[in-house]
Amino acid sequence: MVGRSCLAGMEVPIIGSDSIKWFQVSVPSNSSSSASSTSAPATTLSRDFASCSAIGNPPTYLIWKTSKGQPNVLEILEVYGDKEFPKIGLQISFPDALFPFVYIQQDESNFGSEKTYLLYTVTVNGVAFLVKLKGLHKYASSSVVASNEVVEYNTQANPQCGVITAAAASSRCLIVGRNDGSIGCFQLGLLDATAPGFMWELRDDAGFGRLWGIVSRSRISAPVQDLAVVEVHQRKLIFVLHSDGIFRAWDLANRSKIFSHAITVPTVTGTIFLKLWVGDDNRAMNIIPLAILHKNSMEVEMISFYGLNLGFGDKMIFTLEPLITDITLEEGGPVDVILTSDKVWILKEDGLLMQELFCQKEAVTHSYGLQEAFVADQLFQSSEHFADEILWLAHTVFSSSKDQISQIVSSIFLHRLLLPGVYHSTVLRTTLQYYNKHFTDSEFDSFTMDGLKNEIQSLIENEGCSGSPLPVLQWWKTFCAQYSHNWCKTNAVCGLFLDSSTGAVGLIRKNMFSLCRMLEDIELFIYGSFDESGNSTSSGAEFSNDELDREILFGVLQCISSVSQQLGKAASAIFYESLRSTPNISCEEVLPCLLKILETGYSASIVSVHVSEIGADIAWEKEAANHKNLRKFSMDLFLSLHALRSRATSWGRVLDVIQSYLRFLVPRKIVHKMDFQAILNVNIFAAVQATSQVAKVMFESALELLVLLTYMVNLNGKIHMSHDDASRIKLELVPMIQEILTEWHIIHFVVTTPTEAPVLEDFSYQLSSLHIDNKIDRRSLNDKLGKCDFTLGFILLLNLRSSSGDQRHLSSRNLSDCCSITNLVREFTSWIIWGSSGEESSVFFIHLIELAFIFLRHGQYNALEYLLKLVDAYSRKQKICESLQSADGEWPTLLHLLGCCLIQQTQRGLHRMLKERKISEAVYCFYRAASVQGAPDALQSLPQEAGLAYLGFTGCSSDALWKLHYYQWAMQIFERYNISEAACNFALAALEQVDEALGSKDDSSGQDPLDESATVVKGRLWANVFKFTLDLNFYHDAYCAIISNPDEESKNICLRRFIIVLLERGAVKILCDGQLPFIGLVEKVEKELAWKAARSDILANPNPLKLLYAFEVHRQNWRKAASFIYLHSTQLKTEAANKDNQHRSFALQERLNGLSAAINALQLVHPAYAWIDSLHEESTHKKEHYPSKKARITRHEQAPADVDGPQHLYSFLEIEEIENEYVITSAEYLLSLANIKWTFTGDDKPPENLVDLLVEANLYDMAFTVVLRFWKDSGLKKELERVFAAMSLKCCPTGINPSLFGNHRMQGFLLTSSQEEESLLDMGAIAQQSKGNSQWETLEVYLGKYKQYNSRLPIVVAETLLASDPQIVLPLWLVQLFKVSRQEYGFGMIGSESSPASLFRLYVDYGRYVEATNVLLEYIESLASLRPADIIRRKRQCAVWFPYTTIERLWCQLEESIRLGHMVDQSEKLKKLLHGALLKHLNLIKVDSDDVQSFTV
Repeated sequence: MVGRSCLAGMEVPIIGSDSIKWFQVSVPSNSSSSASSTSAPATTLSRDFASCSAIGNPPTYLIWKTSKGQPNVLEILEVYGDKEFPKIGLQISFPDALFPFVYIQQDESNFGSEKTYLLYTVTVNGVAFLVKLKGLHKYASSSVVASNEVVEYNTQANPQCGVITAAAASSRCLIVGRNDGSIGCFQLGLLDATAPGFMWELRDDAGFGRLWGIVSRSRISAPVQDLAVVEVHQRKLIFVLHSDGIFRAWDLANRSKIFSHAITVPTVTGTIFLKLWVGDDNRAMNIIPLAILHKNSMEVEMISFYGLNLGFGDKMIFTLEPLITDITLEEGGPVDVILTSDKVWILKEDGLLMQELFCQKEAVTHSYGLQEAFVADQLFQSSEHFADEILWLAHTVFSSSKDQISQIVSSIFLHRLLLPGVYHSTVLRTTLQYYNKHFTDSEFDSFTMDGLKNEIQSLIENEGCSGSPLPVLQWWKTFCAQYSHNWCKTNAVCGLFLDSSTGAVGLIRKNMFSLCRMLEDIELFIYGSFDESGNSTSSGAEFSNDELDREILFGVLQCISSVSQQLGKAASAIFYESLRSTPNISCEEVLPCLLKILETGYSASIVSVHVSEIGADIAWEKEAANHKNLRKFSMDLFLSLHALRSRATSWGRVLDVIQSYLRFLVPRKIVHKMDFQAILNVNIFAAVQATSQVAKVMFESALELLVLLTYMVNLNGKIHMSHDDASRIKLELVPMIQEILTEWHIIHFVVTTPTEAPVLEDFSYQLSSLHIDNKIDRRSLNDKLGKCDFTLGFILLLNLRSSSGDQRHLSSRNLSDCCSITNLVREFTSWIIWGSSGEESSVFFIHLIELAFIFLRHGQYNALEYLLKLVDAYSRKQKICESLQSADGEWPTLLHLLGCCLIQQTQRGLHRMLKERKISEAVYCFYRAASVQGAPDALQSLPQEAGLAYLGFTGCSSDALWKLHYYQWAMQIFERYNISEAACNFALAALEQVDEALGSKDDSSGQDPLDESATVVKGRLWANVFKFTLDLNFYHDAYCAIISNPDEESKNICLRRFIIVLLERGAVKILCDGQLPFIGLVEKVEKELAWKAARSDILANPNPLKLLYAFEVHRQNWRKAASFIYLHSTQLKTEAANKDNQHRSFALQERLNGLSAAINALQLVHPAYAWIDSLHEESTHKKEHYPSKKARITRHEQAPADVDGPQHLYSFLEIEEIENEYVITSAEYLLSLANIKWTFTGDDKPPENLVDLLVEANLYDMAFTVVLRFWKDSGLKKELERVFAAMSLKCCPTGINPSLFGNHRMQGFLLTSSQEEESLLDMGAIAQQSKGNSQWETLEVYLGKYKQYNSRLPIVVAETLLASDPQIVLPLWLVQLFKVSRQEYGFGMIGSESSPASLFRLYVDYGRYVEATNVLLEYIESLASLRPADIIRRKRQCAVWFPYTTIERLWCQLEESIRLGHMVDQSEKLKKLLHGALLKHLNLIKVDSDDVQSFTV
């Protein structure tokens, strides 16, 4: 390219233009039009095409784009300068692939409020479409354009028509050029296709247009290569370029040719003309600029520029002359070209060029840096060594923390990857897919900045390279290379846009839109605006009129460039990372390491790393190359510094030039006067991104200059620098640069740091705290918070007030031009650093307070904390705390805001240690703020808009009173966020100020604005101390706060709360173990516990009545303890009646425990005093009539002593009554376990059904316990008989012979057993064998145990069994109970109530004649077979007795059976046996009687 070239501007991507949701809309097609096209189609799209149409005033920008991937789809965006970049666009699908031509104009026939547009386009088959578009937001996805809004016409309907090669349009007129050289004009949308005049043709054969089909179409012109429609002096002209270089102009109204010229390129052979561009009419010079693209036989493309001169006379006269030197496009052709009246803009894939068309001097080509270079620079893709330098620098700078080097390297890459302008959602998502990370649209859109970082960090961990720094670096190099490639592919440039009304220039990319800005002065210096002689090539960056000063500055910039090249791109990244990770601007730590690298090279540790990772040979080769490079750098810089001093004659002159140069680095000061507020729009988004670019350059320039000056100080003797000059650098220039460095770091931090999402719990508070103009959609703003592409700069810009200058770009409905964006950047940076006034101040960053309020209102606590700590650290280093403290109370305000910010940070889900550290720092900040001079006036004057920082009180004049109220405010703030420990700290601190602040009421300076006494204030503060310590579970401290409270009413309330909380938390042991000295509070504690017990749920755990029991037991008050625990059991009695079995059993168990405890307590009392009061009625009365919350003064306390109230008659319970209740409750509990519900409602002994239920449930022990406890004498015998009768019935189930249970076992126990009976055994009886055996055994055990209480029990059992089943075989053990020893009672069947005679009688009564006969025969035979020694005793008077009456009954029953014919043989046999036995017995008796008579005689 001929002529000089300089960088004049930069591309500024519009943040948010990378995330657009597309709605698909289809255009219906007339099938006959498409089918009738017979001409061969033109070539399909070779690349993506895009352009923009500015329609209306104020303009609406309609951006359209077609892609070679979807050639039939047209994408359209509707952009407004005063609104945000749209999030929704239209994808209009046409039936066929589109020709790279779209024309959009406003529908002038629509007079409604809603804008409508007319869209003209042509398919490659020659079918023209006119689509009437509504506002893009009116369409729904997957919809179809109404057929009445589409006009379709096939321009290739005639078979003789040539293929379309070019297209253009004007209002209601579509123009196409063909390969036969003809030009077709169609009044599409204005006339019907069949109307006369709808179509005509322009052809250079007869000088006039002819209708189709009338004259033969002989080809006389070369194919139309390109054409354009231009309005010149209110006349529509068509400029046509043919492929042979013929340029023609046609008058559209007259349909006539008015100019023709053959364009030739003398120095080039084989020229092919490709494209024509026409600029606006230059009215001042009467020239229409033209640009023609052509290429030669070597395939080299060039653009030639011509001026179409206009002459006016009788008719318009044209002449064509060259303008400027041709521009050769060295690498690839142009993507797009735009010609204005005096400039040409050329967009290439690697850059944007601008050149003046009418230059008097040598033409200068102004280039604009594209975003591809910025992305590559940020991701260290410009050179393969840039990424390696990060590792080398990290090992040198962070040598003390080598374990964290991998983390530092990842942090640097992550930060740069997610910077606005580098981060692109589509690109990152595509890159992650290479690593098998796939996300849905909703999943990816929901990611916050931290979420994206975590996902990327997980990739490193999955690769297994998170430990060693070198594998981490290699992974990042691969990832960033892939990301950069995807970025360039996804965001390839498609078109150029120029707003002729404002001069705004924009780039349309495949998935992004951007504007262009001018360079700042410092950027012009840095990017080579000086030639070798030191002359400036930019009028906007005039440094000095002195030629020597310009030469000195050029030398200084060369030295800075040498230092920058030696340190590499990684130096600024490492330095920035040290500031970002720890908010501490400390050049003393990082800067010496950078200087060490310049002096001695990289750390030796990096050599060992290289040896272990890449091998010794390669590592030592790199080490040798680094040493060689270091020697060359040292020598070159040494010579350059000497030459610089020689040229300036002294270092003082050089330092003067450097100091003058520094004014270009200082943020400009602009005074804001107009009360106008910005809104979120495209210009605002461009300004924020442009500010980040400028801040980056400024920060790096200041850092490089600081390194150079420090390096010069270290070389002062070697470069002949005097001590005064070195001192000047240290004391003047270095602090100035450090301040500049900090300012630009703050600016860069603000415009690149994403905002925080609002906390949901505190969202309503934040929403009410927003004070944005009503025109701003608050909900929309809050929706943006937390998004990766919405930085802090947008929040600040919404609060930026416009200056008195040309600031229309803040509210303009047009897109901002290059200069306006730069001016907005200057204004924005000025407002951040200097505020609205732009005045100088002795305090660094005095505007921080206003920014802090803005961040507080919008919940940006992380950013605020960082900035406040940054300023605090810088101020400490510069030792200007004293000036801050004296600057109108600014210092206490900053500390106060920092404390508020730290409190808010604790609510963001921090881990425990970090949260505790922030709380500690917040406490420290509030204490510092309260103690700084001027704090009362400064902090009490904070406006209510300050939100959390607003104090809400005024009028504190004395220091003690101020601290008292400030500490109380801090206490309340910590209490609001449940930070009890810090709140307690400030409550105690406030207590220390009470006596001094309120001790003397006579002193007006110590008067409390709330007019409260010291006692009341102390009581309230001690109550707060109690609350906070209680929240922290510091129960001893809480009790100390209670007894320290001087306010009795407050003390009682705290004591009640203390007891309630202990009960709720289950920490009541402290009340009963004697740890707390209840001196003078015993009765109150007891009273509060009793009050709580009367109003607590009976099943509460711990139960207040149980607690009272333990409390009284510890004091050895046994009767009170028994009373309370008995009351608890009484309440449980009512509670258990309403529960189901499971809960009822639990309640009964609790009641048993209570009764047992009451009995045990009373057993420790003297028997004469072993009784308690029955408080059941009283407690029930209190529960019914007392409120749920206790009044401060109870009814009993309110009633005078002499007033007669309702008298309660108390009953007394002795220990025996409690024991009886215990027995009944035990029975009820056992029944509940057996799922039998029974409740005792009486007051004396239980009903008989209780015993029946116990027996039925097989609870025999409990049944006998109840019987023995509550029945005496005859009643006891009767009840025992009932129990054993019931037990006996359970031994013989209905319908089953009990004798059959366990035949093998019962053979040895039964008296008789027949084969007939054994044969009756069935399977049902066998199944119940186990249960039957158990019942018989139980009956045997209990009968043997309790027959001593009633000797008739065996008779009852036997009679019950026989009554139940007359055929039952009585068990042997039962029969044995009837047979007693003869020596005890006599001979025969004599005995007690359960005698053999009783057994014999039972057998006879129940028809058991065989058993009766056997029993009788047994005793008759035994009497006859006595031993000789017993015969004498037998012969005594009344020694033998038999139940003869029963025997007679047996004899009669046998005779009756024989008479009736029942069991005749058996009865005869029994009668015979009985007859024989009785004869022998009577004979024996007669003999004995005779012996007795003879003995008597």
